[in-house]
Amino acid sequence: MILVYRQARVKVTELCDNQRMARSLRFAVLPERLAIARLEPDSDLPEWAASTVFCAVTRTSEELSVVCPESEVPTDVECDRGWRALKIEGPLELDEVGIVRSLAVPLAEVGVSIFVISTYETDYVLVREVQLETALSALAEHGHTVRE
Repeated sequence: MILVYRQARVKVTELCDNQRMARSLRFAVLPERLAIARLEPDSDLPEWAASTVFCAVTRTSEELSVVCPESEVPTDVECDRGWRALKIEGPLELDEVGIVRSLAVPLAEVGVSIFVISTYETDYVLVREVQLETALSALAEHGHTVRE
């Protein structure tokens, strides 16, 4: 049974590699520096986050995560600052396969950490600003393009 599993896994990997090669993505680098903030799970959405142009919110039983421009996050809020967003040109279909993978694999190969946000129409891949040039070079080498 393990042998069958391993064979199936190889086939899925080969399929994903073919999809990655077949789809070149266009993306834009958003101008704002972003922060990923962590609040208590029962917190209300803070006004400093709700009033921004870019804001992503996820609530779980453990936390309320908010991604927004770092300039809006008060200094006393637990957060990780210095992220930049790569916005994939969309809209994308919700059942498309391999979109995030086609960006994540080349970035992982060069040691770039990512934080992914998906919306109804597209995906955003956040990278640390200190790794932005490395990320852009790796993505270009894999056939992706930056919209100017």
